[in-house]
Parts: sequence; C-alpha cells; structure tokens
Amino acid sequence: MADTGLVETLLQRVEKVDGGLDSQDVATSLGVDHQAIVGAVKSLQALGDVISAEQRSSKHWELTGEGCEIAEQGSHEARVVSSIPEEGMPQSQLMKLAFGKVGFSKAMSNKWIRLDKGHEGGPRIFKTVERLEDLVRDKLLLVQKGQASELEEKEKNELKKRKLLSEVTVKSYWITKGSCFSTTITKQETELTTEMIASGSWKEKKFKPYNFEAMGVALDCGHLHPLMKVRTQFRQIFLEMGFTEMPTNNFIESSFWNFDSLFQPQQHPARDQHDTFFLSDPAQAHEFPQDYLERVRKVHSEGGFGSQGYKYDWKIEEAQKNILRTHTTAVSARMLYKLAQQEKFTPVKYFSIDRVFRNETLDATHLAEFHQIEGVVADFGLTLGDLMGILHQFFNKLGLKKWVEVGNSGMFRPEMLLPMGLPEGVTVIAWGLSLERPTMIKYGINNIRELVGHKVNLQMVYDSPVCRLDS
Repeated sequence: MADTGLVETLLQRVEKVDGGLDSQDVATSLGVDHQAIVGAVKSLQALGDVISAEQRSSKHWELTGEGCEIAEQGSHEARVVSSIPEEGMPQSQLMKLAFGKVGFSKAMSNKWIRLDKGHEGGPRIFKTVERLEDLVRDKLLLVQKGQASELEEKEKNELKKRKLLSEVTVKSYWITKGSCFSTTITKQETELTTEMIASGSWKEKKFKPYNFEAMGVALDCGHLHPLMKVRTQFRQIFLEMGFTEMPTNNFIESSFWNFDSLFQPQQHPARDQHDTFFLSDPAQAHEFPQDYLERVRKVHSEGGFGSQGYKYDWKIEEAQKNILRTHTTAVSARMLYKLAQQEKFTPVKYFSIDRVFRNETLDATHLAEFHQIEGVVADFGLTLGDLMGILHQFFNKLGLKKWVEVGNSGMFRPEMLLPMGLPEGVTVIAWGLSLERPTMIKYGINNIRELVGHKVNLQMVYDSPVCRLDS
C-alpha cells in the first residue's frame, strides 16, 4: 500500500479538477518522485473503481550528466579559452586538464584558439578571441528550463551526438474520477472469516475482488544435473582437506605444457592425431619461458638431473602445436612451474575438476570430452605412503565402500620437476580420476551399497596403482 497521506492528497487533487490530471504533473507540483505517484495510483486501482487511470507515453529531452556539468560551468571549448592566459599555454599542459582534449578540438574548429607548433618551448596554444558566445551552454540551459521546443531538431541531434542530451520516453497516467470516487479510503477485506459469517458483519464489509488473471507461484522444478551434484561433492571434499582449486579455464593448450613439460617424449603414441585433437587456427603457440624450454629440451634429448633422457632430436615445432588439452595435468605443470619461481618454496595442495578432450571412438564407455578430477601435493620428502594416506582419506570422505577402478596415481619424475627449478628433495604426489565413469556415478555418492563379502585391497607401485578385488 502506498503512503496514505500521498493517496489522500492525490484524491483531493482529482476532486478539484473537472477533466483529469497527469501523474507526471502531480509529481512535479508536489516535489516527489514520479514512481511514488504511480504507487498511489496502483493502490487506488486495487480498491475498485475509485479512479480511472489511462497510461500515456511521451518523449522529452533531458541533459546527461556531462550536459548538466556544461550547463553549470560552460562548454569544454569555452573553458579551454578561459584557461589560456595572454602569453599562451603549452599544449602538453592544456591536455592534462579534464576538459582539455575535447575542448581543444572544438575550440580549434571554432577558430577561438591557434596552435604555434614552432614555438621555442614546444607547441604552444594562444587564444584568438577576447569574448565568445557559448552557444552550447545556452542551448543546454534552454532544455534544462523545459524550453527544448525552441531548439531546432538539428541542434538537438548535434547535442545528442556529443552525449550532452538524451531523448527519454516518459510513461505517465491520465487520472480521472471513477464511478465509485471518494476522497475517503475504505480498506477492502481480502478474506471471509468464520467470525464475519457468525456475526453477520460481512454484510457491511467491502471485499477486494479476486484477480483470476493473476499468475500462481512459480513451481520449484529446477534441479542440478547428477554429474554436477557429484562434481560439487568432490570439490567440497578437496576443500575440506585443505586443497586449493587451480584455474582450468584454458581448454586450448600447447603441446609443450600438455606433453613435453611432463617428460613425455615427442614420439609417444598419445601425441598422434588418432588420440589428440590438433588446432588448425592458431596452429602454433609461441610464448614460452625460454630458459625453462631449453632445460626441457636438454633433459629430453641429452638427459640430466640423474637421467639419461630419451636420446632423440627434440623439436620445438612439435612442442609449439596447439591442441585441445588431453588432461588437466597440463595445468598442474603450469602451477608447479609458477611455484618454482617463488623465492622460497612453500608446500602446496592443488586440485582441479574440469573438461579434457580425447580423439576417441565413441562407445558406451568412451567420450571425446569428459571431466578429469586431479589432485596434486608438493612438499619435501613425500612418499608413496603419503599418497596412500591421502587417497584413503579422500575415498573415505566420499563414502566409498567398494571400488573396481581407482584411476591413475603416483609420483612425478625428477626429470619433470627439477627443470622447473623446484628444490632438490621436493617430491610431488598426484592422482587423477574421471568424473563420468559409470562406477564413479554409481558408487561416488554416499548411498553406496556394499557387496557382502567383498573388499578392496589397494596395492601401490611407483607410477600407477593396482586395484585387486578380494572375495
């Protein structure tokens, strides 16, 4: 309900006129916001046929924020002229003023100033007029006073082009007396109560009519996709375990970060077109940390850091190829390299859950696009025991009672970590899972059904886990 005093004032205004009132005029005369009058009109309409209100639209011109400033202080070009002393002003000094750039251009067009480019101290501006007529300000003042009709359309459009004027559409109501008009407001009842029926008081009451056209309450029918529910659960588990989420919004990756930085040789079959999507435009990446790239090249082709390497001719052209990332481990590589650039190493726990792409033949268990879950922990002296402990905690939080396929896990090789610049003694343990796997969707939720008499025995090896199902 609108303000009662405003509603009564509006009714009194309507009573005093024979024809009707415009809501915009009423708002102006009362010095209130037009929306307050609109609210009073709506409240009166809800009471029945007290008033009649016909909506109208009209267009008028009004000053923009910059236009109001010019109406008060003068146009940019006029202010430029008034800022220049008799001895002139360096152009560089004028351009530092808030109105300098626009004002200089307009004042030059009006021939109010001249520019001496050959001046001894550098380009200098001199004014060429002592007095000027600021027509732009005069026109804006006319509009501000409600006299926009005195301007030609061409003049209005020029001011609009300079973003000093804007044409706005105003919606208002033409208000007249209704068949049940009264200056006294009687509240209408919205409910018929048992007390009214018992006492008979309902006969003296006025009831608000039902609006059978009103929309009902919107149905709450939206739900998260099951995959997103599982993803949310995994993410929450990582956060509870103190992990930080990695930025994974770059689906396009260079072969260098996706393969080479992970110490994967360039002739590896996973880098063939039948396993990876290659981009045609842009086909290559060119921005790499050059010193790090050289260390990666050397450890591949010559060895180093206690490794004999792969002993092949490593090619930059292969590393430059752009692809759709085949795993989020490319992001892990970037984050570990960034960690290595810190002055002092600090232990980290990272995770990511995002899309990866493989050039797979589609079938019931393989997609060309799926979500990978990845966890990475970097610290001094980590062992496989630490990895087993984290995995045990992770899957316990997931509520897992039976598992058939764990996924890949292990420790990153020194040939990957040391070229990044990480200190010796720092080890990195990691694991990765697929979110879409049927077993993950089926068993990766808390309502897991344990198969009686079965248990899982996880055996760890250096670079992958083996999962044996004992009965």
